[in-house]
Amino acid sequence: MLNKTVCITGASRGIGRAIACRFAKEGYNLILNCCHSANLLEELKDELTRQYHCQILCFVGDVGEFSFVEQMIKKSLATFKHIDILINNAGIAHIGLLSDMSIDDWNQLVATNLTSVFSTCKYTVPSMVQKKSGKIINISSIWGISGASCEVAYSACKGGINAFTKGLAKELAPSNIQVNAIACGVIDTEMNACFSAEERSALEDEIPAGRYGTPEEVAELAFSLATGHPYLTGQIITLDGGYL
Repeated sequence: MLNKTVCITGASRGIGRAIACRFAKEGYNLILNCCHSANLLEELKDELTRQYHCQILCFVGDVGEFSFVEQMIKKSLATFKHIDILINNAGIAHIGLLSDMSIDDWNQLVATNLTSVFSTCKYTVPSMVQKKSGKIINISSIWGISGASCEVAYSACKGGINAFTKGLAKELAPSNIQVNAIACGVIDTEMNACFSAEERSALEDEIPAGRYGTPEEVAELAFSLATGHPYLTGQIITLDGGYL
């Protein structure tokens, strides 16, 4: 793998975990982050180190906090010297009427889902520009394209990520850095555990593919974007089983 390094936020479970496993299998150095599930992250590190003998750095903290991201990226660059691929996956959901949402809930959602993408890119991009190569992949949502009732703030954040992706792609294209986003449909993760069996079945019926997507399918697309397609940048790629 020529000592390539990938940084993945929100890596302890779900999509982030699947992405970490996919890159570890190919021998990448891993920089893994989560906010609360330190035990899960350490278990993942032990599993991947044992199975694939890759080098892994773990950081437990809130990527919505600018100072935490600054220190995480600086320590990672001091260890690995470069970050070849940045995957912004960390995110939280909020389901409910906008009129019932507090300003604290709004601020937390925006910080975790959108400000974190600014922060990681701010500190990762300079080393990519210096090398004249790099890949940035932002994990977004179809709700950032279409909007979702009772998920207005989440939709706004993901819409912001989509616009951020397009703008940054133009800014970094002269430096041979590609920036793309994966707009996920309904993926079978803990974020959707709030649905009852009846609600889950009804939602599956709305998806032309007839099922939820899997974290491994997102990981496979992320890996493909990260390891090829040098002329593909500024794209919001939907992975939704035909839902939109």
